Amino acid sequence: MHVTTRPSARCPRLPLCGFLFLALASSQSLGQASPPSGTATSSKQQDTAQKPPPEQHSTGSPELFDEPKFTVAGVADASSAGGHGSSTAVQTKEVLAKATATLSKTSSDAAADEAREKTLREIVAREPASFKANHELGKMLLNLGKPSDAVTYLQRASELNPTDYETGYDLARAHAAAGEYQVAQRDVQALLTKRDQSESHHLLAEVSEKLSNPLEAVREYQRAAQLDPSEGNLFDWGAELLLHRAIEPSIEVFTKGNRLHPHSTRSLLGLAVALHARGAYDQAQQRLCEASDLNTEDPNPYLFMGRILSTQALASEGVSERLARFLKLRPEDPQANYFYALSLLNQETENRETKQRARAEELLEKAVNLSPNLAGAYLRLGTIALDRGDFARAIQLHSKAAALEPQSPEAHYALAQAYSRSGEKAKAEEELRIYQRVSKDAAQKLDRERKAIQEFVVTLPDQSSLTQPR
Repeated sequence: MHVTTRPSARCPRLPLCGFLFLALASSQSLGQASPPSGTATSSKQQDTAQKPPPEQHSTGSPELFDEPKFTVAGVADASSAGGHGSSTAVQTKEVLAKATATLSKTSSDAAADEAREKTLREIVAREPASFKANHELGKMLLNLGKPSDAVTYLQRASELNPTDYETGYDLARAHAAAGEYQVAQRDVQALLTKRDQSESHHLLAEVSEKLSNPLEAVREYQRAAQLDPSEGNLFDWGAELLLHRAIEPSIEVFTKGNRLHPHSTRSLLGLAVALHARGAYDQAQQRLCEASDLNTEDPNPYLFMGRILSTQALASEGVSERLARFLKLRPEDPQANYFYALSLLNQETENRETKQRARAEELLEKAVNLSPNLAGAYLRLGTIALDRGDFARAIQLHSKAAALEPQSPEAHYALAQAYSRSGEKAKAEEELRIYQRVSKDAAQKLDRERKAIQEFVVTLPDQSSLTQPR
């Protein structure tokens, strides 16, 4: 599906984000000194993709694993991956896929109970041949984030009782957590010859991804979901597919996860991101709104909305209403203020432009007061000042954004605009030269990152082997 893009007539949608997005995003890939347009689309342009047909419940094993309608046949080099729409839109989809995958990386539930650890260490010191004490101490250390220490005691427990499955599994987990991936792979493969357990397949999938074998990883995630279609297994399978750009298969898996686990926020978020990657923007926004309604205090749906808003104009009152709720829940959160300001700017009309912009400007000012390093907010404030004809303030604000993010093409382009409008042609030309350089650097960085991710090649029904949409 091709989505036509256009720049905003009044407030350029400059793709600059803060907070979690900044930790994941690479700079926009731009090749020439043309305006870094956003990807604002009209509602008629946004979503011509058909909604996936509802899946039917099958009648086999427990609640149930339906055989997938796709096969992952191999991997391909993704370095030449293209995409529909502007380069900003393509990059945003990749960033969202990475962010979705991080939702599965939950922390341990074990409390840092120093007294319990001390007691177990004392028992092991007195009874070094106690299988139970060594296993419990090792497992506790693993859950407390001390995998190297855990290996010592779990290894001893495994030697004391070589046939105990749980000890073997915990030892493999400890090796993986300690970065000893080949040892962990050997351990878990040995476990699977004795017992075909879902959690062992899931662990082998995680280890395989770390060993740069995504093909084995996705197959192990699938096997884990076949044995146990839990929320976590289905989510991680879908996230692996999405991360390697198998968009349609990921939609199928996330849809299944949402059907079987309708109260899972992250299953809906995964589905939303996959639909966004396919270009089904209206459907993606609907799923994001549904995810935020499942647990109104969960920040993740709002943060995903904000990430999209930072690069793409969404004329959605539903998104704006949810971000207003986020601000009400967290009035002193800089991201809540920033994202709701963006939604107000996106909801502008000729009749209420002044009122909307005044409120948005107020929220942006509060956002930078709460978080002085929020470059995106400075950039938007600068755009408002430039549109108002306050060139000196626009230069000040865009300079601040460029100083905070010197590798941002958008900040340098905006600063060039401000200098040009104020009549400082030499400075404008210098900023354009910087813009061209950092745009080229950003394109090369994006290409390097793409080469590091192999893309799945999938076979769909009645189709030949193909690489999924890029």
